[in-house]
Amino acid sequence: MHHILFDCETMKYANTGLYEYCKQFGHALLRNKADDEKITYYVPPGLKGFFGVEHQYITINKLHRLIMPSFSYLDVWHTSFQSTHYRPSNKNIGHVLTIHDLNFIHEKKNPKKVASFLKKVQKNIDRADHVVTISKFVLEDVKRHLDLRNKPASVIYNGGVLETFPDFDAPDYRPQRPFIFNIGSIDAKKNAHVLPPLLQGNDYELVIAGPVFDEEYKNKILSAAEQYGVADRVKVLGSISNKSRYWYYHHCTAFAFPSLAEGFGLPVVEALSEGKPCFLSDRTSLPEVGGPLCYYFHEFTDTVMQKTFTEGMAHFNATQPIAAMKERAASLNLDNTAKHYLQIYRGLY
Repeated sequence: MHHILFDCETMKYANTGLYEYCKQFGHALLRNKADDEKITYYVPPGLKGFFGVEHQYITINKLHRLIMPSFSYLDVWHTSFQSTHYRPSNKNIGHVLTIHDLNFIHEKKNPKKVASFLKKVQKNIDRADHVVTISKFVLEDVKRHLDLRNKPASVIYNGGVLETFPDFDAPDYRPQRPFIFNIGSIDAKKNAHVLPPLLQGNDYELVIAGPVFDEEYKNKILSAAEQYGVADRVKVLGSISNKSRYWYYHHCTAFAFPSLAEGFGLPVVEALSEGKPCFLSDRTSLPEVGGPLCYYFHEFTDTVMQKTFTEGMAHFNATQPIAAMKERAASLNLDNTAKHYLQIYRGLY
């Protein structure tokens, strides 16, 4: 029997992309592993049994930062986040490290904080036997700012499946008009404050969902709505249920995601799966994930964004590329992701 540990530390951040990644990937491993492979989950307190009580769990303990038990029965340890403090101490355990992004660099943080962040990631690279990034963009970032030490490095795209609830019809907020949907953490890197101008000259609403990490930035979004005279048509909902998430994707007229820093961009895949026109920033990994089926904001001035949106909607309505969009989304699924990782694990047994 081969024992694989999957690190789910970031599931402590509920209602985030990292939580969703761990949840969906953890289940995908179970669907795709061989009969002689056993998955152990390294989970925050309170999540023991999350993937089924029949599976094995190790609960994260802060003392593990200082002294990590040897866990000598493990063959592979998969670290799922680049700057974790938790890593295997036993050198006989094969170590796979996933790097989601180096967004600290693109967010133009304090240079000392950036240096500290890069030091943490480098320490995890030094311990790893195989490094995986979730996009080609991230791999190039890693090569530019860190040292892979000639270790094998692969690009494995994240996948995602939008959980559907066809009979659900009670969203957190029910728009009264056609609406543009945006979802993601409410903070500066998601750049949602540039969206209210899209409501000028039409009768759309803008629905923004996601955990509020920065209350000041939420106020900046609402101030922009006031500035452009569309405050009555902008709603910032905060965290929403998976049922409401599906409802908004399914019923929106368009999806907008002007994020400045992404390692992948799971919401783009979710919107494509519903055949919705996607308006994205042209920054970091988003053009790689969205491809030619999406429309891109090359700058964030109101007139340029309005032009991009108007022309994009006209093109979408004329061409109706819905089948191709759904096909693109279906190709980016967690089962494919899990199969690629399992191949890497097996090379370390």
